[in-house]
Amino acid sequence: MVENVIWPAYLDAELSRNEGRRVPRTVAVPEPTVDEIARAAGQVGYDVAIEREKTYPREYSPRGRVLVKDADDDGKSDLLQAIAAYVSAIRE
Repeated sequence: MVENVIWPAYLDAELSRNEGRRVPRTVAVPEPTVDEIARAAGQVGYDVAIEREKTYPREYSPRGRVLVKDADDDGKSDLLQAIAAYVSAIRE
């Protein structure tokens, strides 16, 4: 079983690549929450678990993280871009 960790910083349009963003700024969203990420990953078709008390190592305040289970069919960058696209669609 493959378990991918998705931190909100990976999808945050307000962060630079050096600060932790992993998707292009064109698909990134400003200040994504773990709830939005989990909902988007669920719509893509993955099982998710939210850990709210976790803190991304490059940040000081905890925003949590999302664990995506059984996502071994896609690469992590493809998974992140798909989830970022769904988060932006959720917000519209």
